[in-house]
Amino acid sequence: MLNIIDKRENDKLIIKIEGTLDTLTAPEFKAKLKVALSGITSLVIDMEKLEYISSDGLRVLVFAQKTMSKQGSMIVKNVSEDIMEIFEITNFSDFLTIE
Repeated sequence: MLNIIDKRENDKLIIKIEGTLDTLTAPEFKAKLKVALSGITSLVIDMEKLEYISSDGLRVLVFAQKTMSKQGSMIVKNVSEDIMEIFEITNFSDFLTIE
């Protein structure tokens, strides 16, 4: 299960994702992003309560990063040790801005 909490401040969008970002939940998250990123120049994805991310979840992050590289910036923050390990193994830590 994935809980998505978003807050828009002018052209900045902050999204908190909680739970698991996997095969079942990634399509919902991507669909929400496709709509929410319109007119956004700054995206922050807060992963403080994200417990697990699968390859499908990683693909959604690639989509978000590609979209935001054309229209602004994206930051991923509050990444747990387990998720950071996945980012490092997959080299996502090389192209994501992680705080």
